[in-house]
Amino acid sequence: MLHMRQHWSLDPGLTFLNHGSFGACPRVVLDHQATLRGRLEASPVQFMLQVPAELERLRFAVAPFVGAAPEDLAFVRNATEGVNAVLRSLSFGPKDELLTSNHVYPGCLNALRFIAQQSGASVRVVDVPFPIESPDQVVEAFRSGITPRTRIALVDHVTSVTGLVFPVANIAQLLRSHGVACLVDGAHAAGMLDLNIAALGVDYYATNFHKWACAPKGAGILWVRPELQDQIHPSVVSHGYSEPTPRRFQAMFDWTGTSDPTAWLCIAKAISFMGGLLRGGWPELREENRRLALHARELLCRTLAVPAPAPESMIGSMASIPLPRASEPAPGGPDPLYLELVRRGFETLVQPFPERPGRVLRVSAQLYNEIEDYERLAHVLPRLLA
Repeated sequence: MLHMRQHWSLDPGLTFLNHGSFGACPRVVLDHQATLRGRLEASPVQFMLQVPAELERLRFAVAPFVGAAPEDLAFVRNATEGVNAVLRSLSFGPKDELLTSNHVYPGCLNALRFIAQQSGASVRVVDVPFPIESPDQVVEAFRSGITPRTRIALVDHVTSVTGLVFPVANIAQLLRSHGVACLVDGAHAAGMLDLNIAALGVDYYATNFHKWACAPKGAGILWVRPELQDQIHPSVVSHGYSEPTPRRFQAMFDWTGTSDPTAWLCIAKAISFMGGLLRGGWPELREENRRLALHARELLCRTLAVPAPAPESMIGSMASIPLPRASEPAPGGPDPLYLELVRRGFETLVQPFPERPGRVLRVSAQLYNEIEDYERLAHVLPRLLA
């Protein structure tokens, strides 16, 4: 929607089709953060003394947005930090296996590898096909990877490179029947999906507000099942450790040392502002973004003469399209196609999948986008791929 772009500070010369990577924060929310930072610097001690109470109020404000009880939420800077907190709080041994899929976010895969290296455990990665025909293939892939040694599975709710919405509730049910813990990387979920964490049947869930909820960078939460909270701590342990349970779970994450808390304190403002942009609120916003993402995918697939690589039920606000294999894949650094698109004023995601020289092009859809953005991309792609 062209008239919506006024709310963001995006470069007017840039066709920005990559909201999924880092989000984009509206001007109103950034102004609110600037006001909070002004108060912080005007009276640092008094501001910081008020932060714990502000975060407690904020938990009650954001809990309905993600479908969770406030007391089960702890603030983190991003979903990767939440995933690391869980993995590094638990104990694993040489006989244990950590399960995930080939669609896992690379940063979180590295966390699994680090834990395995430290503990002697092993990482098992199951292959979920892409293109894919049904969400059932995701469940079956995880089923094939479960062994008597499997302790925990890291599941992406919305996959980063391929932009697929995984059937998390069904995967969690499968894992639970085998006594396997379920840790969800929901980095893209808050704001993209109608999220109800407590109803998913998972054990741990981390998500970001700075992506699709459009809060400032560094705003995320970690949800932990109540009976497991006394096992989980942040990577940095500070004053909160002295708090009695059950308050200690939140207190440890709320204060890991001096940092700027204003990204967290802007979450409610972002949710309110974005939810007020359309008459139908957040349900209409999510549906509008999904409609545009599907429209963009259909246009790009038709342009490149490739079939849709996933059913519509697995698409949220992002869509990825398989590209012809790169003839001379670079050993490292950005894909040459990505660099050429940037040179022509397009910001997208071009990434290897499942491995070089295979690759995909991922586009995102946010309210500031319009179909003409993807039409311009479709116009230049065939020539760049020729």
